Amino acid sequence: MIHLYKEVNILKEEQTFTEEQEVTAAEQEPVNEAAAAEAQAEEITDQEQAELARLKTEAEENQQRFVRAQADFDNFRRRTQKEKEELAKYASMKLVTELVPVLDNFERAMATVPEGTETESFAKGIQMILRQLETVLTNEGLTAMEAVGQPFNPEFHQAIMQVESEEHEEGIVVEEVQKGYMLKDKVLRPAMVKVSS
Repeated sequence: MIHLYKEVNILKEEQTFTEEQEVTAAEQEPVNEAAAAEAQAEEITDQEQAELARLKTEAEENQQRFVRAQADFDNFRRRTQKEKEELAKYASMKLVTELVPVLDNFERAMATVPEGTETESFAKGIQMILRQLETVLTNEGLTAMEAVGQPFNPEFHQAIMQVESEEHEEGIVVEEVQKGYMLKDKVLRPAMVKVSS
């Protein structure tokens, strides 16, 4: 019976030891699970933070692209508006450029009209046509340049000859060979001039 008692005690000890191991294992399991969950949470947090940083960078890049695109569009709109205004302002430039030689020829014709009663009425008719043409061109913004007596300016004058002049100092336009014209605020044709040396 003592022997049986010892065996029961041994069995109880083994059972207690096994239960302690189970309890220890059970206690360690949640600790291990908690540590694993915490590690996973930290890992997820690191991943989320990396993803968040990437998304913030991407959002900033998109914002910068949007701002640049908006600025480019505003510049394009302003440039287009300016081009439209210039086109409207100088729409008649080609036609006026082609009519200026006609105006020159009328003026040359009027300068050579002989004095006399036979051609007087014809000359008056030509003079009226010349004035009408000048009026139309003036309404389009054409103005003749005043060159004689002005200092030579390569933007407005085309020098074809230098001449000695006692009346004028050096660099002054002394004679206009061909009239120069401005269309509004642009040089349509520079004046051909002789300049004092």
